[in-house]
Amino acid sequence: MILLPALVALSCNTQVMAPPIDGPQVLFIGNSLTYTNDLPGMLAAMIDSAGAEPTFFESRTLPNFGLEDHWQTGAREAIASRAWDIVVLQQGPSATEGRPSLLEFSARFNDDVRKGGGRVALYMVWPAAVRDFDFDGVSESYRLAAEQVDGLLFPAGEAWRAAWRIDSTLTLYGDDGFHPSILGTYVAALVMFEQLTGLPVERASASFQTPAGLLVSIPDETAEILKAAATEANEEFGR
Repeated sequence: MILLPALVALSCNTQVMAPPIDGPQVLFIGNSLTYTNDLPGMLAAMIDSAGAEPTFFESRTLPNFGLEDHWQTGAREAIASRAWDIVVLQQGPSATEGRPSLLEFSARFNDDVRKGGGRVALYMVWPAAVRDFDFDGVSESYRLAAEQVDGLLFPAGEAWRAAWRIDSTLTLYGDDGFHPSILGTYVAALVMFEQLTGLPVERASASFQTPAGLLVSIPDETAEILKAAATEANEEFGR
């Protein structure tokens, strides 16, 4: 069994895991849509449960931050600090109105990431529940950003929609109608797991504890729906 590295908090929402000697190096840059429910930790636990190669994760995720805010406050230094394989970018806000900023700053960050030999991944999230009409616009924004930088695209928001097509009662939003529930974060992690490891989502456990101590236990029937949704979204929208 592969043991997960310990998770150490550098600040309220910036975390690192002690790196393995070998293995992929992944940096998350985003906001509370990334750190709510410990998305990087869920992904690490899934990778461990599948017996895949250990991955080093670091996250620079601050509340109410967009990519422009990160550009101005130290994210470039974080990118330069290590030879990252993947740098995951998550914009905030993610409404269609934020598309110009998403395109501009994903391109700027891409230049820094490429210099270090890595590749950018765009983490497509979702609009607030009251703006569910904007799902298409959000999806298009992240697709354009990923294509612009020849990066990966993690279509988590599209996985949400695929899950709802199977079961419209699934609670993927949290109580505030914006941040993800545990289920919402879990399906986002499944999308990333499949792309980063190349393994089928069936290999990912539905019951585990993240390195930060969050207990996750998804009922089998629900997990099957979310796994099918993640695979469908990756097949149609992932790159």
